[in-house]
Amino acid sequence: MIVEINGADLNVEVLGEAGRPVLIAHHGGGGIGSLAEPKATFGPLADLFRVVVFDARGCGLSEGVPPYSHEQWAADVDGLREWIGAEQVVVAGGSYGGFIAMEYAIAYPDRVRAMILRDTSPDGSSLELAFENARNQTRVEIDWDNFHRYWSGNIRDDADLKACWAELIPLYDYEYDPVQAAARVEAGIYRHEAHNWCFQYNEPNYDVKPALPGVRCPTLVTVGRTDWVTPVSCSETIASLVPGAKLVVFEKSGHSPQIEEFDLFQRTMRDFLAEALPELKVT
Repeated sequence: MIVEINGADLNVEVLGEAGRPVLIAHHGGGGIGSLAEPKATFGPLADLFRVVVFDARGCGLSEGVPPYSHEQWAADVDGLREWIGAEQVVVAGGSYGGFIAMEYAIAYPDRVRAMILRDTSPDGSSLELAFENARNQTRVEIDWDNFHRYWSGNIRDDADLKACWAELIPLYDYEYDPVQAAARVEAGIYRHEAHNWCFQYNEPNYDVKPALPGVRCPTLVTVGRTDWVTPVSCSETIASLVPGAKLVVFEKSGHSPQIEEFDLFQRTMRDFLAEALPELKVT
């Protein structure tokens, strides 16, 4: 469905029965992400929650209305909370969506019951680590001009974004399957304006480390052992700064343990939620 939030028409899906607690999940990949990933990841929790997934403004099938800033994207999460009629929500996000989940928990602390993060970073240092990991890997030969244009937000158009993403995707999985990777590239929706905004304006100033000790909601931090772009050290930093945060490392995953170790990831979330929200009676 299309829902107007803060002046932008957003593509939104809601799973689960009315009256249940609300979970809002933000997708990763500013400009290359869509609701498909959080729907697959958090949709199975619809037996416990009203799960809200959506394409962020400028992403997927949502309207492109700037700014594509962290502040605006977090405000849109709160707009969705208000639209769905929830006083508080569980907020979740993977990769770039984890940036927004943390920004939301910091900016709207009274609205967050719990937070689930996956393969994300508390600051822009992950990009330096990603460059180092890319130089040291042997899986694929990198076109460094395209690599630098991608991560500096100098993509020319949507087709260019797709082509650059196709070159990078072999780095993301624990075990690379070229057929599955190609299928994921073709299934994507590419929005270069939002992507460029992320890396020209957002990433250079992104650092939530000073605010994380003030986060008081129960927090689950998850990461794949061989994640090259937001390595384990990034999640360790988050977990060390958020009081009482739980860190889980998935040993046979890269950047996507929610896919590569699906059953274990689902069990991990349910175990966390059973402790964080005992009234849910999680099974």
